[in-house]
Order: sequence, then structure tokens, then C-alpha cells
Amino acid sequence: MVEHVNNGSYTAINWNDIEDALDKATWEKLTQQFWLDTRIPISNDLRNWRGDLNDTERRVYNLVFGGLTTLDTLQSQDGMASLRRDAVNQKEEAVLNNIQFMESVHAKSYSSIFETLNEKSEIDATFEWADHDEFLQYKANKINDVYQNGTPLQKKVASVFLETFLFYSGFYTPLYYLGHNRMLNVAEIIKLILRDESVHGTYIGYKFQIGFNKLSEAEQEEMKTWMYDLLYDLYDNEEKFTHEIYDQIGWTEDVMTFLRYNANKALMNLGQEPLFPDNADQVNPVVMNGISTSTSNHDFFSGVGNGYLLGQVEAMDDDDYKD
Repeated sequence: MVEHVNNGSYTAINWNDIEDALDKATWEKLTQQFWLDTRIPISNDLRNWRGDLNDTERRVYNLVFGGLTTLDTLQSQDGMASLRRDAVNQKEEAVLNNIQFMESVHAKSYSSIFETLNEKSEIDATFEWADHDEFLQYKANKINDVYQNGTPLQKKVASVFLETFLFYSGFYTPLYYLGHNRMLNVAEIIKLILRDESVHGTYIGYKFQIGFNKLSEAEQEEMKTWMYDLLYDLYDNEEKFTHEIYDQIGWTEDVMTFLRYNANKALMNLGQEPLFPDNADQVNPVVMNGISTSTSNHDFFSGVGNGYLLGQVEAMDDDDYKD
């Protein structure tokens, strides 16, 4: 834990004295790719929403965004605060502050999508469902229990599992429609969130690996057993959640493949071996094409846009997961 007070003197953060170069690189990457949902013209998707999507498709869309809002709320209100208590230096704490704020931006972005596309009664119904759905609440409470009661390393595992695995049952839907040239501006927001989450998962996974490598062999085996047990538990619940959401639209098996692929990515961010046989070649190519390094909108007046290149803090790309 960072000690800010030393012999009665409050310690100012000194970015000229870097204990870990990845703290500085991650801070710079996250600030360079700063964005807000208000810059994306979501209303341009109303024609698709009203004319191209049927009632079932719109319901699935609302449910997945209700689930994502719940998980981003958890990450912004409890997750990063929990991890910040275990920060080993002031720069790491600052990076986690940045991540916490952007998780709040993500959660707020879903509300902007809801507000643009739905009537108030539909929004209220979606949030009522999210607050009481058995499988969504199970994974939120499971992760939060680790945040509140776990060790510093366990908290990092929970965070990476949340951001690199559990979010992706929700991300599948907008990426699928993006691949079919629908709901393009909503997909822009999702791609910006994906860009953030990729850096978050890589950074926190790296911090986990530092601590994990300091453990004895016996302690490492104990941690790995706990980690894989947690993943199995979350996967079992996520399968039920995916059936609940996607059976009505016939996408369940494709979504499960996508989830297994991202579960492997989460494990690799943590420096562990992948668990599932699924790789990028088995994921629906329409969805994989949506996970790219380019976006279509740009603010030419301010010079701050959401076109981007993935930074060096990205330890792995899709090719790393192919056989």
C-alpha cells in the first residue's frame, strides 16, 4: 500500500521518479485516448433501431446494455477503489484513478444509448431487470465479494476476469450489428470501450504477474487453483446468462465461443495458460472484424478523435491466440 505521509510530511507525487516504466506508459496511453460519449452521434442510429431491428433484437440489445451498465458500475464504484488500496507506488495509484474515471464514463455511455433509443418506460424496465436478474447479480456479487474480501492478487484476477471475459457477452451484440452495417455509432462507443478495457486488462494483469512471480512454488499452485476455480464458477454462470439472453435470438453457441476465446485472453493477461480450445479462427468472423484498431468518427476541430492505434502497453494481439 502506498504511504503518502512520511515522518509528518505529505509526499507529493513525482512523475520524474518512475519506479515502473509501465505506469508512465499506461498513463500516457490512457490520457491520449480519452473520449466522451457526447462526441458520438448516437441519434444517427435511430433509423436502424426503428426500421431494421425487430422487437426481439431490440430487447436483446437493451438487456446486454443493462448488464454492461451493472458491471461497469461495479468496476467504477468498487473495483478500482479496491485495487487502489493495494497500489505499490503513487504512479500506479494515479493510473488506477484514471481507470476508475473511465469506467464511470463507460457506465454513463450506456445511459446515453438508452436515452437516445428508448422511451422512459423501456429504460426503467431494463434497469429493473438488471437489478434483479439472477445470473447478472450472481456474477456482480461474486466479483464484488473478491474485491471486498480477497487478497491483493485475488482482486487483480477478479478485475481481469471482469474486464476481459465477463463484459464480452454484452459486447457481442453491437459488434455483430456493426459487421452487418447497423447501429454504427453505438458500435463506435463499444469499440472505444474495448480499447480502454484492453489496456486495463493488460495493465492489471501485468501487476498481477509481478506479485505472482514473488510467491513460492506452493503459493503459486494455490493461487492458480483458486483462479481456475473462480473462472469455472463464472463460466458456468455465464453460460446460463448467455442462454437467458441469446436463446431468443439464436446466437447462444456463437456467443459462448466468443466468451471462451476471451476467457483465454484473460488468463494470458494474467500470465497463465489458456483453458479452452477456442481461438480467433472459431469466433464469428463478423464479430472479430469489429475488434479492430480503426474507428470512423473524428473531431477535426479539436484534434481529439476516436481513431487510434493500439499502444505498446498491449502485450498481445489476436494473432497471439491463434494456433
